[in-house]
Amino acid sequence: MSASNVWILGGHQTDFARNWVREGKDFADLTSEVVDATLASSGVDPTTIGVVHVGNAFGQLFTGQGHLGTMPATVREELWGLPSSRHEAACASGSIALLSAMSDLQAGHYDAALVVGVELQKSVPGDKAAEYLGAAAWIGHEGQDATFMWPYMFSKIAEEYDRRYGLDLRHLHAISAKNFANAKVNPNAQTRGWDIPDLLAAGGDDTVNPPVEGVLRRFDCSQITDGGAGLVLVTDAYLAAHPHVKPLGRLAGWGHRAVGTGLAQKLERSADDDYVMPHLRQTVLDAFGRAGIDLDSLDGLETHDCFSASEYLAIDHLGLTEPGASWKAIENGETQIGGTLPINPSGGLIGGGHPVGASGVRMLLDATKQVSGTAGAYQVEGAEHFATLNFGGSTATTVSFVVARD
Repeated sequence: MSASNVWILGGHQTDFARNWVREGKDFADLTSEVVDATLASSGVDPTTIGVVHVGNAFGQLFTGQGHLGTMPATVREELWGLPSSRHEAACASGSIALLSAMSDLQAGHYDAALVVGVELQKSVPGDKAAEYLGAAAWIGHEGQDATFMWPYMFSKIAEEYDRRYGLDLRHLHAISAKNFANAKVNPNAQTRGWDIPDLLAAGGDDTVNPPVEGVLRRFDCSQITDGGAGLVLVTDAYLAAHPHVKPLGRLAGWGHRAVGTGLAQKLERSADDDYVMPHLRQTVLDAFGRAGIDLDSLDGLETHDCFSASEYLAIDHLGLTEPGASWKAIENGETQIGGTLPINPSGGLIGGGHPVGASGVRMLLDATKQVSGTAGAYQVEGAEHFATLNFGGSTATTVSFVVARD
């Protein structure tokens, strides 16, 4: 018996500009909004959900709250007694929750899954938040001299590009400028109301765009964010039994690779490879292969721009340019809405926000909006196949999905 298709019925994203802690709210409040709105948007009877998967990376560190797999049942009576689990893979936590739900469905264990990604990060000052986020690196083995672990690490990746191929930092600033501009029309984007300077004119001005770590500056960095996102996934059997329910898209392909935690390990192993992170390239090709498409069939990408350097990394590893030449796609406008392959039309993480455990789910939700024609002001016209590329740590866990309009 062949495995079932996996269909996306609907989903929800919270407003990433909100500060839930300042509102006096906690994980129960956040989970309640995501669960209720996701179920409502999907048009499903909540008693038909068979399993729940929760993505969360840092609940204990930021709020003291763990055991978040039980939070959906805490806030929604119909989920009481269902199997539910929490998944942690740093910034890829939400995507790992999605992969787990997909596996449950294709194994035939259940016909409907609720996937929720939630994170509260504004509960502590920014320097403490940066310290907590550093837990996803190889503690005691890297970044000991860094003030801010992740800008430091992705500056190292930018520096590796410069060493191998040459890198003009203006191309990083162009990535940020694009994503902030896209976020302006996304009603859930964290920075939609921000006053962003002209980053191409002032990208190297220390007073306008101050340095953070290495070559990366303030506007090269994604945001500290509170928020959540959810999706309902179902099988062919569920659709046959509920003919009134209409899916928004089909989860057509996926890729998942994991490598060592340390950045130096990765760079040493790829020293003779054309790609800086060859496992990331392999992840994308796995997703394309399972979806039965190639790059020419893809209409856009929601990728993990935790920093401008990580989107630069995604461009050539996706195959849009030859290795080391991501700058060509940037200069040619290929990654803009209306370009050959729009990247992060939602604003991504830099413009949209980055509640860590929710980002993978949010990416797939936005990709699904694109293929269902429901992305609103940031819609990519005629989108039929949209991909995501989500990674945790210094790409130690990498996940890619392709969603199709069927």
